[in-house]
Amino acid sequence: MSVELREVRTVRDLKKFVRFPYRLYRKDPYWVPPLIKSELSTLNPAINPAFEYCEVVLFLAFRNGRIAGRIAGIINRKFITTWESPTASFGWFDLIDDEEVARVLLGRVEEWARGQGMKHLQGPMGLTNFDHQGLLIEGFDELPTIASTYNFPYYLTHLEACGYQKETDYLEFEVKPPKQIPEKVRRIAEIVLKRKGVRLVKFSRRKDLLPWARSVFEIINQAYSPLFSYVKLNSRQIEYYTNQYFPFLHPEYVSLLMDKNDRLIGFQITLPSLSRAMQKARGHLYPLGWIHLLRAMKKPRVIDLLLVGILPEYQNQGLNAVFMLDLNRITLKNGIELAETNSELESNKKVQDFWKHYETRQHKRKRIFKKAL
Repeated sequence: MSVELREVRTVRDLKKFVRFPYRLYRKDPYWVPPLIKSELSTLNPAINPAFEYCEVVLFLAFRNGRIAGRIAGIINRKFITTWESPTASFGWFDLIDDEEVARVLLGRVEEWARGQGMKHLQGPMGLTNFDHQGLLIEGFDELPTIASTYNFPYYLTHLEACGYQKETDYLEFEVKPPKQIPEKVRRIAEIVLKRKGVRLVKFSRRKDLLPWARSVFEIINQAYSPLFSYVKLNSRQIEYYTNQYFPFLHPEYVSLLMDKNDRLIGFQITLPSLSRAMQKARGHLYPLGWIHLLRAMKKPRVIDLLLVGILPEYQNQGLNAVFMLDLNRITLKNGIELAETNSELESNKKVQDFWKHYETRQHKRKRIFKKAL
């Protein structure tokens, strides 16, 4: 039978769209399921502020009466204005190993994007830079972080067969904490703290971090703006992501850097790895999922290096050594065995320099693809 395509129009259809990967990857040991409630909220125009400037269509593909794939088509008007590029995106791209399914899904989004005056289609990407993006092309036997993505190897084959080519790559690294703090890191950190008049601030309670959330996102907007595809978050989105992410932070693993006027100039957010816990939770916090997450927070052996940001005027001045010194102290105190980086653009040498004094292994690679329409 041929592939049948249906647009998602109802709440029932949206639930099928969100739940499809849970069936597709149910036997895979590396897939880390997101929370179903979070996925539904992300794709709900009444909840997610990104819909203020994003146009979205969702499609499900059926083969022999069963769901065989899904895809989202996205036109981000702020992206088009920021980067002066009439480019649409595709995301939430999952499918069985069937090239025809890939052609039907991608072809329908291409047709929709052309009809909206778009000249290119790129992806996988989300509504914002805080959604999952990139297609895994290396590291299929590695466990992803909760901020990363996973997919089967055949996705790459089908995308290339449909005419998509590399736009850019993201790298991920495994970092091995040293048995003792590298003397060079300690020395640089101490010099920077003294000469720049900056200080590191730590908190013991989550609620004490909340007043700094807006400043953290303002630094992200400034520091990340030059990076590929970044679109600044507005006030409503900052509030949305604060409510979504800050309740999960572990204060001990968050570092804030202040100048002499008590202005936040940099931050580093690390988190005990929740990947195994999320696998056990199977997409739900309740009734038992939250217990797995709490256990993972208590005595981690692996941590995820989620986000780091420094105001542009303070970059390239050695402040990264201050963060690494603090992180070294934490890993030694808590017996951390491994750290996983978040996705880093292959061209972003500034963030990769964070690990230059440490033993690393580049073990995962994700790719953004692009096609002229």
